[in-house]
Amino acid sequence: MTDHSPPPPDEPTDPPPPPPPGGWVPDLDAVRAELAPYLPADRRPVPLPAPVPPVLTVPVEGVEVAGDVLVPVDPPAAPRRRLLEPRPGTRRPIVPSWLRSWAALRVAVRWAAGHYSYTAAYHGVRVPLYAGRLAVRAPRGAGRLAAGAVGWLADRDARPVITAAIRQEDASTYLRLARLHDSRTRTRAILAGLVGLPALVLAVWWWVAVPTGVHLPLLAAAVAALGVVGAPADRPLMSPAVVPTRVGRLTADVVTRALGALGIAEINRARREGGGITFPSPVMRDGPGWRAEIDLPYGVTVSDILERRERLASGLRRPLGCVWPEAGHDAHAGRLILWVGDQDMSQAPAAPWPLAQRGLADVFAPLPFGSDPRGRAVSISLVENNVLVGSLPGAGKTSAVRVLMLGCGLDPTCELWVFNLKGTADLDAAEKFATRYATGLDDATAETTLAALRDLRADIARRAEAIRRLPKDLCPDGKVTRQIAGLRSQGLHPLVAIVDECQNLFSHPVYGKEAGELAVDVIKLGRALGIILILATQRPDAASLPTGVSSNASIRFCLRVMGQVENDMILGTSMYKNGIQATTLRPSDKGIGYLVGATDEPMIVRAAYIDTPTAEQIADRARAARIAAGRLSPPVGEIAPMVTSLLDDILTVIPEGEKRIWSETLARRLAELRPDLYGEWGPDQIAVVVKPYGIETVQIGRRSGGKVVNRRGIERRHVAAVVAERDRQRGS
Repeated sequence: MTDHSPPPPDEPTDPPPPPPPGGWVPDLDAVRAELAPYLPADRRPVPLPAPVPPVLTVPVEGVEVAGDVLVPVDPPAAPRRRLLEPRPGTRRPIVPSWLRSWAALRVAVRWAAGHYSYTAAYHGVRVPLYAGRLAVRAPRGAGRLAAGAVGWLADRDARPVITAAIRQEDASTYLRLARLHDSRTRTRAILAGLVGLPALVLAVWWWVAVPTGVHLPLLAAAVAALGVVGAPADRPLMSPAVVPTRVGRLTADVVTRALGALGIAEINRARREGGGITFPSPVMRDGPGWRAEIDLPYGVTVSDILERRERLASGLRRPLGCVWPEAGHDAHAGRLILWVGDQDMSQAPAAPWPLAQRGLADVFAPLPFGSDPRGRAVSISLVENNVLVGSLPGAGKTSAVRVLMLGCGLDPTCELWVFNLKGTADLDAAEKFATRYATGLDDATAETTLAALRDLRADIARRAEAIRRLPKDLCPDGKVTRQIAGLRSQGLHPLVAIVDECQNLFSHPVYGKEAGELAVDVIKLGRALGIILILATQRPDAASLPTGVSSNASIRFCLRVMGQVENDMILGTSMYKNGIQATTLRPSDKGIGYLVGATDEPMIVRAAYIDTPTAEQIADRARAARIAAGRLSPPVGEIAPMVTSLLDDILTVIPEGEKRIWSETLARRLAELRPDLYGEWGPDQIAVVVKPYGIETVQIGRRSGGKVVNRRGIERRHVAAVVAERDRQRGS
């Protein structure tokens, strides 16, 4: 047997000191040392290393000195911020997103009205069915009430406890529970007699005393109440008025799962380590869909998500046309804005074009073009820009060009040259108001278009000289502005040239090379001089679209294309690599494409659709506005010979004794004078058409109903001065 006793000490030890008055406090380290010899070797305490001497530190910002080694340290803690000191961060909007624009508000109101009206109609039709169900369930409800009353009087809840005491043969517990049960039942019986009998007598008297016509509603209410009580748990009275939705609620868990399924290593690694995807704001409703704001893991960019949009839609279990990721413009490169629509964008109803029924446009202001996936309006600023539109045949390219053409046509000061090299009637509406118009597939049309490009190149030189002669206070930046465009004597009005199917011109064996060189010059030099070139092609390749054209167009709209080369020819180099891939668009996505250059980031846009009859009506309105503004000579007999411009009509309807007039009053008088010409005009149209003449609308106050009412209007003397100057120039 092994002896585990400790060896004898070399010297006698001193007796332990007496315990202190408050009690003995053992020294745990000493106790462990005394017990160590009795423990196995693997369980004996390990002696602590010798204490490390303190590190000598030198007060150098950002480092500590330990011997000869510089050890980096954490930066000092940020100082406490004062109450009124600005703090970094993005403030969340006070007003909800669906209240910040009329378009979003209309979508929300339209959805609420449709949902609740449908629900009311659904249940209203089924009222007889619900009444029958209540009548059938009323006896069961009466039985349930009676059973509940009897159970309360008999203290039915105590029965299981008393039964358990009997089963366990616990006499004392049983006697105690029995006495409590008898006391409760006796008390409840007395209470029922004191309250129930008088209530029953009162109810019988009231039933006899009320008029006869009240009995039926009371009986119906009683039957309805008993029917509700007697309803089975698995069969509700009212079936839900389900309006089928194409997508369910978007949650953070669903988004996280979908992003994890994309196969991006950084996302999966961050999820395994307990970090990764975060949500700066809750997933919320945004228009006809859901909006999620996401911070991706470190090192993952939004471009990584955009190029995997199809896989993201699969992870979300949504149709591809419902899933639209985009970058957060005001944050870092890893901020993803994910919008998931309730309905596929190609199947959702298109938003109406704002200028389809009434109104005029201003080329110097953004022109309405279409809508984004959320239904919000998207506009394009044409001034100082050139536009390139490209797609496969039948994807909606010409329809998008027609929207821009009609928008420019509704600005009376804008001159249009339209050339349709496809030979169809898609752009024939421009013939009513365009200065030049040609359509055809023959060489004559191509030569006409080439001549127009030559004239544009020559006009650039003339415009540059005209701007150089203008006073610096009128043209400080050397660019055409709205004020300068109104100077008709200088000829600096906006000039928009549209060439549809431009590949037929640029690939022409005779005219192609010169046309390409002229188009590049016009794009590069005419931008600041009021000359705008809009080109559309269905064959975007190096042979049919010069590199100088595709690389210098500042606004591009690419609808469905087949390959990466065509995608980058229209949208720009590396757009496909960055996830902006028009190749993912389907044949059903007509009119839908990627818009680049109109906003800070590329965006998906659905161009407004204007059918041929509507285009003809808009063209008539554009022609009337140009004739009224004196920008277009009408055919003989279209307008009375004695009135040749809008200004003459204005002076006709404003008597000489009337110094100023409200715009709405002026519009009404003009409509009475010429209903066919001014019938749909309003105050906004008046402000637009008189502005090129240097006439501004001002606030005009008039007393009405005991108070002064201020509205926009014009002064007659300003119109008379412009007309006098016009007549003087004609006479000279």
